[in-house]
Amino acid sequence: MDKESKKILTFSLDPKSGFPFYKQIILQIEMAIADGRLVCGDQLPTVRGLAVELQINPNTVARAYSELEIRGILLSQQGSGTFISDKKIELTEIERERILAELTRTFISKAASYGFTFSEISTYLNEINNDNEKGGLEK
Repeated sequence: MDKESKKILTFSLDPKSGFPFYKQIILQIEMAIADGRLVCGDQLPTVRGLAVELQINPNTVARAYSELEIRGILLSQQGSGTFISDKKIELTEIERERILAELTRTFISKAASYGFTFSEISTYLNEINNDNEKGGLEK
């Protein structure tokens, strides 16, 4: 996958998930490496840049990056930035399914609190999928 066609990694934090923000950042980076959105040599946003984007304390981003660096997943180069190392990350189907189930339950619960039925949610998701298959949305 070349740089132009590669999916862009966008971070998203859920304050109601029960998981600390730094762990959410770690998981999102690991998932992006596992599915190929991030590859060896890719540069991550700066600590300050990501903190501003996510509207969180820079120490939170620094903690996530630091833990990933200790585990050999990231490489920091003073003055150059933070990069993805050559360490491989693979998630099993069970791990991926668990993460998807958690995200889906949260989404469905939130939508239901606004009065949407499961049938309405399912219909809408199918419409989005159909648009996506026709090239109407980016993956």
